[in-house]
Amino acid sequence: MHNELSPIRLFLEASTTVQLVMLLLLLASVMSLGIIWKKYRTIKLAVASADKFEKLFWAGGDLTQILETTKNDAKIGMVGLFHAGFNEFSRLSKQGVSAEQLIDATRRSMQVERLREIDRLESNLATLATVGSTSPYVGLFGTVWGIMGAFIALASVKNPTLADVAPSIAEALIATAMGLVAAIPAVIAYNRFADKVDRLETRYQTFMEEFASILQRHAFKKGS
Repeated sequence: MHNELSPIRLFLEASTTVQLVMLLLLLASVMSLGIIWKKYRTIKLAVASADKFEKLFWAGGDLTQILETTKNDAKIGMVGLFHAGFNEFSRLSKQGVSAEQLIDATRRSMQVERLREIDRLESNLATLATVGSTSPYVGLFGTVWGIMGAFIALASVKNPTLADVAPSIAEALIATAMGLVAAIPAVIAYNRFADKVDRLETRYQTFMEEFASILQRHAFKKGS
């Protein structure tokens, strides 16, 4: 009996529609696990980079020295914001623009870099949300379809018993189980990653304002 109701046997004996549903859910599960692993590494690297750069930046070193120290680092997160802002500030300072224009342009440069970085961190999160929200319904569709087929088959049996209907119902219920298996990790990962991205975005925004204030003091000191 155990072999008859094994998941593999039930899959092989399921209807074509239910099999397609199961394969679709399996593909969605594998894809979401791949995204989860990649996104975990990406966000972990971004957090580590932010921690490292903040420690360096607030150690009180010269801005030019910080630029030189981080020139070979990956231009992501705060490192990218710092390089975008400081390079724009240095470039426009040589052109003799006013302090107000200098800081405004520097802020815009950092804002563009921040938006680009957030877009990178949020990439594929929508896919996790889609898998998490739709997989249970896809699995439920497979279950309903399988149970419907089981009852239609019972119509031709004179004296139906539980043994006649159990395999068909089990085939159908596996689709729901697979839908939950695909959805639960995707939902948990999406909520966790979305929260971490929001926290990083807040850190980036705070750094931008603090860095812009430092550059503003430099600009007005130079202009005075």
